[in-house]
Amino acid sequence: MFGVSGATVTRWAVEGKLASVRTLGGHRRFSREQVEYLLRHGPS
Repeated sequence: MFGVSGATVTRWAVEGKLASVRTLGGHRRFSREQVEYLLRHGPS
């Protein structure tokens, strides 16, 4: 969706640019609203 690597999306989550929750298995989940906001406004 963003045209970037998974590592970049993970970095955005670590830096607080994209809010996420962690599953019991350690995977990150992102809300639709957060993703749509970031698509519109960029990861500034």
